[in-house]
Amino acid sequence: MITSTDPIADMLSRIRNAIAVRKREVSMPHSNVKESVARLLQKSNFLTDIKVTDATVGKTLVITINGEHENARITEIKRLSKPGRRYYVNAQEIPVVKRGRGVVIVSTSKGMMIGSEAKKQHVGGELICKVY
Repeated sequence: MITSTDPIADMLSRIRNAIAVRKREVSMPHSNVKESVARLLQKSNFLTDIKVTDATVGKTLVITINGEHENARITEIKRLSKPGRRYYVNAQEIPVVKRGRGVVIVSTSKGMMIGSEAKKQHVGGELICKVY
């Protein structure tokens, strides 16, 4: 198995690919960063459910994208900050995605949060991804 140099980009690609072939669930190796990104997407109502299961080695993150008879709520999911080119902003520069219909996830000194929440708390940080 090839280890990815950017695990968050790998996670977003797995979600994107699962939506493209109309899968309801996608599983991947667990990390705390991936779990916090997934929890924020679930809180923003883009994902249905997140489970962490124990595998033979380490843990597995299982993401349920949508329910039984419904379409995926994610139209586009894009990585903003990459390992080769980090993208940092202060609180005033946090972008608004699709006039507020989408979200941007920011890694701040107070932990991972959604862009609007980071603006309220007046903290900037690294832009992880945008989703709508």
